[in-house]
Amino acid sequence: MIIRSWLFVPGDSERKLEKARDNEADALILDLEDAVSDDRQDVARKMIREYLLDRTDRSRQQLWVRINPLDTELSLPDLAAVMPGAPDGICLPKVYSAKDVNTLGNYLSALEAREGLVIGSTKIVVVSTETAASLLSFHTYLEGVTDRLSAITWGAEDLSAALGASDNMHPTSGGYDDPYLMAKSFCLAAARAIDVQPVGVVYVNYRDMDGLAADCLRDRRSGFIGKIAIHPAQTAIINNAFTPSPEEVAHARRVVDVFDQHPGLGVVGLEGKMLDMPHLKQARNVLAMAAEIAARR
Repeated sequence: MIIRSWLFVPGDSERKLEKARDNEADALILDLEDAVSDDRQDVARKMIREYLLDRTDRSRQQLWVRINPLDTELSLPDLAAVMPGAPDGICLPKVYSAKDVNTLGNYLSALEAREGLVIGSTKIVVVSTETAASLLSFHTYLEGVTDRLSAITWGAEDLSAALGASDNMHPTSGGYDDPYLMAKSFCLAAARAIDVQPVGVVYVNYRDMDGLAADCLRDRRSGFIGKIAIHPAQTAIINNAFTPSPEEVAHARRVVDVFDQHPGLGVVGLEGKMLDMPHLKQARNVLAMAAEIAARR
């Protein structure tokens, strides 16, 4: 399933959890990590478990849970508490390599067996660049990672702290500085190499909707599908940005049609432009995405 918008929701806020029910986000990420203080972990775990148990129909909006990092004593209690609610997936932060993802997969298999869930049904989205070591270990995803992994996103805020940086933005360009552009590129390349969904990073200025729209456009042009939201107002813009427009769909259909009309040709002409196999693949991807999104409405 293509997820255009993932909205973080603090796991210990009853008000925000209730409001999120009606949000346009394709998926909620019920947060046990950054949004919840250590002294409220038990409260948040209980609230999230009850929320999951109460919302068994996930046809419109999936429910995921961000646990605490695996190298903390909080992660296993997180998983044990929320798995009775059968979350659609687990968001794993602050990884070091694919080994962490595989370890989580093993934990999930044991907990699925305990809860009588289908083994392998709980998917994983990984925040792939929040530690310094993670920038040097993307090759491990190509060497064997659990098929539970369905999406990879990246992080710039925690990474800047891990690198000892005072800021993650370039002082003159206004965009991300070099280490963070490298993190973004590695995330995209790794996701595409193993055929999982590459997800754009959060846009932290939640009042700047024009800036968010422009950032979504950059992400989509780069090859990302979807984006994480940190504010409920961001999801509508994200959904719109990652939904093919009627014009895009019409053009994609023309591309597919012209190749269908000339079977066996690797290069064809359309509207004064020469098109080859990559253009046909892109057109088919647009049509597949549009069809999947339309089917969920």
